Amino acid sequence: MLYPKLKLIIFVLLLMITNVSGETLKIAFWNIENLFDLLDDPHTNDNEFAIDGKKNVTQEIYDLKLKNMAEVIDALDTDILGLCEIENRFVLKELNSAVARDYKIIHYDSPDNRGIDVALLYDPQKITIIHSEPVPVTLPTGRPTRDILYVDAIFAQTDLHLFVNHWPSKYGGAEKSIPLRAAAAETLRKKVESILIHDRDSEIVIMGDLNDEPIDPSVSVHLGASMDLDQVGKGETILWNVMKPWHRNKEGSTYKYSGKNMVYDHLIISLGLTDNLRLKWVQNSAGVFDGEKYRQQGGKYDGYPFRFWAGNRLLGGYSDHMPIYLKIESK
Repeated sequence: MLYPKLKLIIFVLLLMITNVSGETLKIAFWNIENLFDLLDDPHTNDNEFAIDGKKNVTQEIYDLKLKNMAEVIDALDTDILGLCEIENRFVLKELNSAVARDYKIIHYDSPDNRGIDVALLYDPQKITIIHSEPVPVTLPTGRPTRDILYVDAIFAQTDLHLFVNHWPSKYGGAEKSIPLRAAAAETLRKKVESILIHDRDSEIVIMGDLNDEPIDPSVSVHLGASMDLDQVGKGETILWNVMKPWHRNKEGSTYKYSGKNMVYDHLIISLGLTDNLRLKWVQNSAGVFDGEKYRQQGGKYDGYPFRFWAGNRLLGGYSDHMPIYLKIESK
């Protein structure tokens, strides 16, 4: 009879000699637009979504929200899904029960005033989680904001570093809020650099609603992410933003404001995912999940994502952001 430690060693050795080339992993992100439960949390500003709140939310409306979210997630059929604008673990469990796939949940409560967090759903048949933690973001104003979620996973016997983000919005004025997103970007960059200093070929995927476009300083300068792959590794640019095809795309992007198609939702990768070692980004695999039913048709808001709420008015759609995705494969 083998001792447990010896059995473990043999198992690891068998894994090491197993051919894992050609495995594919789909990674997606979605801002699901205010998934709140029906209870008023006295510690957060969430009462508008509670029973008897401003939005007059009922159990039926909450159930419709879950149903619509699950419809999109099932259609995405992704192995890993980063989420933002979720209130707590309870709504994540409710959502997970509504989808067809059996995901595991990674979530930490953040100090955000509204009580909204980021989270990660993942298929345990595809990846193994080694470590996860919330990365606090300190703003120059001192007010609390969402943490950045960091997850270290194993895919095809390789470390895959994942970050889920929801940077401060432009609420209160675009110019005034610039330093807030710069602070979030600098926090993320420090964490990324701490990984790259140990292995410059590390495989990193950053996802999130950054509330800025790819050319804005928070993304291009403070984080150091460029849409031009040739610039990555030169100067202060350390990451590649794969969202270029949707930047100012008249056919539709991830978000729309004042009639402008914008990329607020990003997928950003390290150079380690562009080489032919270990893991690699699947060329042309980045995309925006789209379709007529997921955008408003006609009228003043033609082409806008078909959102669930318009102020306090129920539209009954999906979200004010479109989901995004990419694929990576083992070599």
